[in-house]
Amino acid sequence: MPTDHQAWAWTPNAGLDGLQLLRKPLPQPGPGEVLVANRAIALNPVDWKICEWGHPAWQQGTVPGVDGAGVVVAVGAGVDMPLGSRVAYHQSLARDGSFAEHCLLDASLVMHIPSALGDTAAAAVPCPALTAWQALAKMPEGASRDVLVIGAGGAVGFYLAQLAAQRGLRVWASAGQRHHATLKALGVSGVFDYHDADWQDQLQAALGERPLHALFDTVSGAHAGSLAHLLGYNGHLVCIQDRQETAPTPAFGTAISLHEVALNNIHAHGRLAGRQALRVAGERLLQAVADGSLIAPQRREFAFSALPQALRQLKEGQGAGKWVSRGD
Repeated sequence: MPTDHQAWAWTPNAGLDGLQLLRKPLPQPGPGEVLVANRAIALNPVDWKICEWGHPAWQQGTVPGVDGAGVVVAVGAGVDMPLGSRVAYHQSLARDGSFAEHCLLDASLVMHIPSALGDTAAAAVPCPALTAWQALAKMPEGASRDVLVIGAGGAVGFYLAQLAAQRGLRVWASAGQRHHATLKALGVSGVFDYHDADWQDQLQAALGERPLHALFDTVSGAHAGSLAHLLGYNGHLVCIQDRQETAPTPAFGTAISLHEVALNNIHAHGRLAGRQALRVAGERLLQAVADGSLIAPQRREFAFSALPQALRQLKEGQGAGKWVSRGD
């Protein structure tokens, strides 16, 4: 076992330009922890956002990154997990993250990877698929089966549209034109191009007299609020980016419910039962990707040494797909 490892380190107030590749002491697992040697690292929008915005727990040298996959190489006291286990994970933003050769993790949240699933495919699952799973869990049964996914061309929306369709819901979505055929093939009833000025009218015409029971927005809290009028009585507005600080509709009107999704907060606020449920859900999602019942977004691979450039391309929206490192 080496005594140090390579990691991309953050510099306060320097954004993506401040990421530096350096060697850091190799962390050792304490009670309830595992050390994972990364074989693949996946990028998510939260990664570049926190690099630019900062985080209360971050300081000079903090390692960013929430998603990865690799092999368990050391375990702490109380952890019953064989060395060599292949696992995927979603790391807390308050700890050193996945942008390194190794990552120290809470053992209760790491997810075993099915043997049929490769490392890069596994690394691309946790953040977007678990976020989609949490978002869908916010919605109870209702009088209508019609739901709308905003931004279904992105990784979270892509998983969410499939999971909702598999639940037996009638799914409508907004996405760029290049995603329409794929989403329809995966069970989405209709896809609207958000560039069209009349896309909301197109949705209303497709719904007819049926109310929209839930709206899942992956853009922003303000964007979600601007669409609240589309929901029917007792509908559900689920914000996957930001939250609603003030009610977007008048009191005692359509009586919609407001929901926020905050996957990373499981690390700070989730109790054991909730963490176990999340791990089980993650392993089911990994298995679904492995057996083809859940289709993952196309992957765009990059070298570990090119991580800052890949983050910048993700931020700038250069090309579709999920950015995953392939190692050097």
